[in-house]
Amino acid sequence: MQRHTFHPTILREYDIRGIVGQTLSLDDAEAIGRSFGTMMLEKGGSVVSVGYDGRATSPELEKALVSGLQSTGVDIIRIGMGPSPMLYYSTYELNTQNGIMITGSHNPPDHNGFKMIMEGKPFFGQDIQDLGHCSAEGNWIRKNGTVSDNPLLEKYVARLLEDYRFPSDLTVVWDCGNGVTGEALKKVVSKLSGRHILLFEEIDSTFPNHHPDPTVEKNLQDLIRTVKGMNADLGIAFDGDGDRIGVVDSRGNILWGDQLLAILATEILKNQPGASFIADVKASKSLFDEISRMGGKPVMWKTGHSLIKTKMAELSAPLAGEMSGHIFYNDHFYGFDDAIYVGLRLLNLLGQTDQTLDEMFDALPKMINTPEIRFPCLDEEKFAAVERLQAILKKAGADFSDIDGVRVSTQGGWWLLRASNTQAVLVARCEAATLAALDAVKQDMKTNLAAAGIEFIPE
Repeated sequence: MQRHTFHPTILREYDIRGIVGQTLSLDDAEAIGRSFGTMMLEKGGSVVSVGYDGRATSPELEKALVSGLQSTGVDIIRIGMGPSPMLYYSTYELNTQNGIMITGSHNPPDHNGFKMIMEGKPFFGQDIQDLGHCSAEGNWIRKNGTVSDNPLLEKYVARLLEDYRFPSDLTVVWDCGNGVTGEALKKVVSKLSGRHILLFEEIDSTFPNHHPDPTVEKNLQDLIRTVKGMNADLGIAFDGDGDRIGVVDSRGNILWGDQLLAILATEILKNQPGASFIADVKASKSLFDEISRMGGKPVMWKTGHSLIKTKMAELSAPLAGEMSGHIFYNDHFYGFDDAIYVGLRLLNLLGQTDQTLDEMFDALPKMINTPEIRFPCLDEEKFAAVERLQAILKKAGADFSDIDGVRVSTQGGWWLLRASNTQAVLVARCEAATLAALDAVKQDMKTNLAAAGIEFIPE
């Protein structure tokens, strides 16, 4: 292998991913190893940990990746199968500072991909483009590294349990969605107090029961039905690789990412008054208002787990989250998104209070909002469209944030338009306190989009 060119669709903003056998091959995995290893050595790194999820194609991709890494002279520690957060954990526990996780996350069964960390930081954006250039030029370092096995599941589970300090007699239903969290979760719940019911804990990359994406309402129906049927106190669901969480209360109400963040923040603010909390631009105004009301400092930031992690480190914020279900704890933890850990911190919180999750949910301010509205826009046009919109809003003296696209405050609510970093789409969302106000917010958005020459065709 002298040089290697990747299919143009697989080098994404936050990771590398594609369809195995079509846009992603074993040769790609080897070239990723060669290029990552070369870049790592050039930055002074020498050791990398490698993990993989429960997909049928992951073991062979891991083997090819390790071969590529080894050919550059880096030393590889294979940590085995587990959730993506186990790989993140390995970079601290084994002090590698560098890691690659083979995972298709919540994508369909024939997809797979690679999430990467270099020098203790997310490897994304320009880093991924640089990896593509390194591979295309074939300027790989050619030496011979070592490979060792250090299965980390037991240590990872023990670390998750370290911060579970307030046992309770809650009944909890956990939905693994046949993703890779199953093995770890079985070990975790065996050490918890209360009653725990596991759904679809068998790892099966065909996802025979439902798709493992807890941000989609239909994927939570099995969990909701079981929570109600077992008279459980709450239900917790995971995505395919265990870095995103979904939560429902005993009545089947879904707590979206911003609502969960508002509840989790209460525990931290008791010990760290005035702490900063980060949420992405898609989060409800009520979250930012609630953080302020409780004495915290709300920070609105760009959507994207790598971007949130980077901002979190910069501000030393103890907690951050996204509407997509990525929740990041930098309080007693490492600042990465680990859904099992988040679930345990939620149980910890409930173990310290007489309030139920239902009561906490009911106490949250309620706003009316649309789901994400995604509509097609060519990759080469989407960012330019947002810039045109920003210019129009600026000229009109509108009240808006341009942190990530535009988020316009109007009619006591807001509307958002941003370019997706991963797809050829624009993403919109609207929120207001009443249905009448929401209609007015939507109309304001449509008027401004039309003025910017953006054709609004919701899917």
